[in-house]
Amino acid sequence: MKLKDRVALITGAGIGIGRAEALLFSSEGAKIIVADINDPGGKKTVAEVKANGGEAIYFHTDLTKGTEVKQLIDKIMKKYGKIDIIINNAGIPQKPTPIEDISEELWDAVHDVNVKSIFFTSKYALPYMKKAKRGVIINTSTMNSVKPQIYHTALASAKNSVIILTKTLALELAPFKIRVNCIAPWTINTPSFQNSLSDEEKQEWIDKTPLGRIGEPEDIANAALYLVSDDASWVTGVCLNVDGGYGIA
Repeated sequence: MKLKDRVALITGAGIGIGRAEALLFSSEGAKIIVADINDPGGKKTVAEVKANGGEAIYFHTDLTKGTEVKQLIDKIMKKYGKIDIIINNAGIPQKPTPIEDISEELWDAVHDVNVKSIFFTSKYALPYMKKAKRGVIINTSTMNSVKPQIYHTALASAKNSVIILTKTLALELAPFKIRVNCIAPWTINTPSFQNSLSDEEKQEWIDKTPLGRIGEPEDIANAALYLVSDDASWVTGVCLNVDGGYGIA
């Protein structure tokens, strides 16, 4: 097992990519902490992990609020005494919107959930990880920040911040043997993707992707497993595009 007895905090694991990561990491021996505001989804993820013989616990957490994130980290430390892995997967999308029509509330929400949440998990968990002199953090960006899409300025801005935050933290934390990387997915087959587009629009996304299909949550989970495992022990500060070739098309 690649992650035997490691404690993994996965934010936004109530559905989609986060759930796939929780199930895969658990199958590799990790103890899973699911943090989300989606209570039914978070509890379902925990139930699926346990049904497959794994260990998992759910904590309702608004990751945009520092006090709640601090409480989350305190609870994890009280239960397990360590945090080995953090997957900052919580995020919200942005519907295509001209910048003049983006409200201040939307701009703030997109940046709070996608960026500030990473700041809070880092701020409150890293003192423990630095003391242990080990750990791995994976942040989730998007190909919209690498290869910008029109009318996605809020999302592209937030997710590009995730990339530079990842690289800065990788430098800052290297002396403590803590690795920090990020993953930039392209279109992934999640409920939000399926519900937001017509069949014709989905086909347009497929046509833009050289490998000719929509990605699955498991595609991202497999990439994350590599990055958090010892197989990637010499990899830090990287943004890994998991995109079916979209970035080079």
